[in-house]
Amino acid sequence: MNDLQIQHYPLERLIPYARNARTHADEQISQIAGSIAEFGFVNPILIGDDNVIIAGHGRLMAAQRLGLKTVPVIMLAHLSETQRRALVIADNKIAENAGWDEEMLRLELQALNDADFDLDITGFNFEDLERLLGGDAEENQGLTDDDAAPEIQENPISQPGDLWLLGDHRVLCGPVGVADKIYLACNARRHGAGGSGKGYGRRSRRHGLYRSALQC
Repeated sequence: MNDLQIQHYPLERLIPYARNARTHADEQISQIAGSIAEFGFVNPILIGDDNVIIAGHGRLMAAQRLGLKTVPVIMLAHLSETQRRALVIADNKIAENAGWDEEMLRLELQALNDADFDLDITGFNFEDLERLLGGDAEENQGLTDDDAAPEIQENPISQPGDLWLLGDHRVLCGPVGVADKIYLACNARRHGAGGSGKGYGRRSRRHGLYRSALQC
């Protein structure tokens, strides 16, 4: 293979590949532009000997947004037409197949954050950064997804009117607003140690019923 040399071409000399299947959202172009502004143009655009882009369409669009006059390029004149077409795809897809060591990533992002570095430039969105830097993963991770609901059983164990005793808490299964059942839930302990208080709880609607968690 020939030695690869970096050259600088004016933007108008580069030709986007007409059959490039990779898309670039406006937000991503802004991220690439931010990276170039912060670090410099450290990843040259790859072109063929006809100046058609093999890899770097997003970088070209970012350079245009930044108003750059020239960009670094590497010409891959040794590739056949078939190899070029394959590399256009492989250059993007192979990178997607990598994963993350999330604990190491968390440490690196935290170090950057402590140094007051703009984490937007890393390419992670707000939700990702909040999840990664929100604290200890073991403490913040629930057993299920927030919106996950179990499948409805053909013969469910709990029926409307059932009262479940969970320590000092009472969980009543049934439509909300049924006064006698609410009264039963809040006064169930009168038959035992006695005493009752005001019922309160959080209600979530699921399968057409409300489940009320009451502490009495």
